[in-house]
Amino acid sequence: MTAGVDTPDRRGRTGLDRHGRDLTGNPRVRIRDVEVLSCDWYVLRKTTFDYQHSDGHWSRQQRETYDRGDGATILLYNTERRTVLLSRQFRLPAYVNGHPDGMLLETAAGLLDGDSPEEAIRREAAEETGHTVGAVRHLFQVYMSPGSVTERLHFFAAPYDTAVTGGAGGIAAEGEDITTVEVPFAEALDMIRNGAVADAKTIMLLQWAALDGPFRPTDTPDRT
Repeated sequence: MTAGVDTPDRRGRTGLDRHGRDLTGNPRVRIRDVEVLSCDWYVLRKTTFDYQHSDGHWSRQQRETYDRGDGATILLYNTERRTVLLSRQFRLPAYVNGHPDGMLLETAAGLLDGDSPEEAIRREAAEETGHTVGAVRHLFQVYMSPGSVTERLHFFAAPYDTAVTGGAGGIAAEGEDITTVEVPFAEALDMIRNGAVADAKTIMLLQWAALDGPFRPTDTPDRT
């Protein structure tokens, strides 16, 4: 008996090996087997499939996929002050892969955990920054690392004022220790150039704000 397959894992899940077996959207892909390698919290699977190449021949391939669920992120901005609100927190994967201290500046973000993307990002913004978000704008959704990670991330933007309406810092019970940082927008763009901002979702949102969003040149139409 295997946890997550025949018996419940620590999150009460079974049948995790059935994920993806019934896909029919691409006739050049035939799923042959799905094996659960780990389901301690998120799910690591190894999928065996046949793939038809452009010249017509078929090959059998295997890929590992890491399923942590989908997520959402938001850029909080203030056009009067020309600032953005970011968070700083420790990221172990970045630390072990060359980041000097693992303390990354990021836009507020989190997993959906069963909520809609808009519900989730309102929750995460409140938990991380202490700000209750008003009207939010859904910008786009992106597969952040499609070669190995299944996560699809929903991108939002919303204005903020200087009033903090609740606690910030993240969820202590989950080990979060988050600091909120207000950064002038021009400085935030410079931080991309000098490497002080090295998080992909944050870079994408800051560049959206500069090109199409609230800090775009005044003679440039809003294209989103």
